[in-house]
Parts: sequence; C-alpha cells; structure tokens
Amino acid sequence: MMQAARFAGDRKIEIRQIPLPVPTAGEVLLRVRACSLCGSDLRVFRNGWPVTPGHEILGVVDKPGDRLHGQRCLVYIPVWCGRCDQCQAQRPHLCENATDLMGWQRDGGYAEALAVPRQCLLPVPDDIPDHLATLLLDTIGTAAHGMRLSARLAPSGRVLILGAGPIGLGAMLVALQMGYGPVEVFDPNPMRRGVAAELGGVALESLEGRPAYPLILECSGNETARQNALERVAAMGAVIQLGEAAGWQVNETKAIRRKDFFYVRSFYFPISEYAANIELLRAHRAQYERLVDERAPLAGLNALFEEFANGRRIKPQLSLAA
Repeated sequence: MMQAARFAGDRKIEIRQIPLPVPTAGEVLLRVRACSLCGSDLRVFRNGWPVTPGHEILGVVDKPGDRLHGQRCLVYIPVWCGRCDQCQAQRPHLCENATDLMGWQRDGGYAEALAVPRQCLLPVPDDIPDHLATLLLDTIGTAAHGMRLSARLAPSGRVLILGAGPIGLGAMLVALQMGYGPVEVFDPNPMRRGVAAELGGVALESLEGRPAYPLILECSGNETARQNALERVAAMGAVIQLGEAAGWQVNETKAIRRKDFFYVRSFYFPISEYAANIELLRAHRAQYERLVDERAPLAGLNALFEEFANGRRIKPQLSLAA
C-alpha cells in the first residue's frame, strides 16, 4: 500500500491509502521524491480530478535488474509513441499518438509512487538536487523552448513577459541568459513583481505608456494578458503564448488589425533540448534556487496549494525525499 492525493474539488485534497501501482510491460515503478506545483494544477484543485494529478515529477526507479534501477529520473509528460512523423523528427512533445499526459490522463506525482512508461524517463545528473531537478520540466524546459522559438523571429532586443509565475519567471531568466534586454515583466501580484526585479528583470506596475515590443511572451493564460500581448506587440514582432486557459475571446481592435505580426503557441519541449536545459540550470543555479520557495510532505499538500492559489508562493513543491 501507499499514500496518494485525491483532488476532490472545491479546494479539498484527501490523502488516501491505495494499492501500490503494478507496472505493465514497458513501464517501471517510480518512487516519488519531489513533485512541483504548477499553475495548471489550480484548475484541478478547484474542480477535482479523476486520477492522481502532478506532472512535474522526480523519482527513483524501482525495478531490480533494470539498468535504471536506483536512478533518479524526471517524468516527461507526453506518453509518446516513437513511431509517428513527429517522434521520428525528434519532436516527441508533438507526438501524433500521445493521447495521455502524465498527471492528467494517467496517475501523476502527488503520491508516493507511480507507474511510468520507460520512454518517459529522463535521468538526472548527480549534481542536480531533487528540489531543482523538477524545474527542468515546465519552468526551464517549456520556457526555454518558447525562447528558442522566439529567437527565430526576434533574435534580440526588448522583451515583455506577461505573468510572473513559474513559467514567466523561467522565461525571464532564459531570456536574460540568451542576451535579450531589457526584459520587462508585468504581473498584478506585487510579490511576484518583486521576485522578477530581484532576479534581474524590470518589474512594471502598469503597461500604460510603454512603447510596442518586438517580442512578448504571454505566460499567464489570462484573457486580458493575451489581449494585451496582441495589442502591444510591434509591427513584424512576435507573440509567444506559453500560458494555458480553458478559453479565450479576442477583441480585434485597430491595434491588432492594422499590423503584421507573428503569433506562436508553444506547448512543451523536445527531449533533444534536455541536455541544454541542464546546462542552463547549472550556469544559473542561484537564480533558480529562488523560485522553489516552499516544500511540504503529502500531509501538507492542501495547505501548500492554498498558499499557491492565493499568490503567496512562486514554485512550491511536494517533497518526499528521505
């Protein structure tokens, strides 16, 4: 038996005793050591979910005789097939047959263990500690991939980041590391603006009167922010959407209609970028340390989510390390 979180809806999380998962062919048992909270999990926190959530997972492989037994590994979210055109082109995050995402359609990391398809394991080097390793997924991986796409359209210059949550701050750090600047950040939460300024960004209390930007990253999933991104991008500039939301309606104002610009949606990152993302973390470890601002065991998960939902934490984390 093991403990696992059940998200019952209405901001209630129950910790239950359930059977230990039994891996099927092509899977391994992963003993969870850490699972970071993500803004997309807040929808699950409010509404409930049919499986155990948690998709930014680090654990230790428990499969005696396997070459990865005892190895710390991250869990790559899409359960990719390896056969389709996108997988063959080294883009498994865009797999044409990936109907399941770990922590969404399959049980995730808010538990003591889970079964993981072997192709979704990303071994973690020994010098990367547990609490920072999970940042290599959404916070660095998704953000860095978005910035790499951005560089094809706007290789330098001013950047506006809308939303200073984990993805927004991750994108800000990557943009600074890639030589962009100034990197301006807007978020209505003053605590998050303060962290952005502390880490080298230019925190904005308002967008009024700002000149148009050659590159805007929308990292909040907020409808107003998305509208602002389209209106405030410069002619021939680029908007990169990293944030997600249940829906979005665009009011096509003159500021949007009367210009040419690029609009790019970025979902996740290809495994081929994983090694480069590790180097980003190694080179700027102190800045990334600042993002992980609280850790708690399963018994404290509900309180951890309350603090996160109320905007008092940046990147809190479930920690089950011995």
